[in-house]
Amino acid sequence: MTLRELVSRTRSFRRFYENHLLSLTTLEDLVDTARLTASAANLQPLRYMISVDPQINAQIFTHLAWAAYLKDWDGPQEGERPAGYIVVLGDARHSKTSAWDLGIAAQTILLGATEMGLGGCMICSIKKDALATCLDSPPGFDILMVIALGRPKEKIVLERLMEEGNIQYWRDDKGVHHVPKRDLDSILLRRFGDR
Repeated sequence: MTLRELVSRTRSFRRFYENHLLSLTTLEDLVDTARLTASAANLQPLRYMISVDPQINAQIFTHLAWAAYLKDWDGPQEGERPAGYIVVLGDARHSKTSAWDLGIAAQTILLGATEMGLGGCMICSIKKDALATCLDSPPGFDILMVIALGRPKEKIVLERLMEEGNIQYWRDDKGVHHVPKRDLDSILLRRFGDR
């Protein structure tokens, strides 16, 4: 699979085959790959907590909000919930640069998951204090993101976003998730040089 294909297949999946279990080794491998990525000033402020335990997963799930654009959907039902979670934390001493590292690490984790035949979703709508208490998060580290992981149970289609069109993702009557994306010409503001 080329990098472009890998990126195209790496979507925000929100429904999973919950009974498709993941191993801690799988999540460790994803974090191990992410730790190799670039880091602002090489501070490496990110830390991780991982879970494939159904009881811990159920607790994590209660502290997350899913798909803001889908107003009539409260998140995956039982049986469609993630089989694993990677909770990403940032060293509070380096909060100014953690966001840069977070994006790189999170996308790397999702690309790795896609390569493994899995899918995931980056979630930043989190009851952070409550989740930190629930997971007994170490002092000095702030929860930045939760990455939900599992075997995807939904189809996602990329749609061409018409100029000034609606950017909101949506689901059709068959449950297919549609994601509008801007085309190349609409995001390239200037071109300099010859082709």
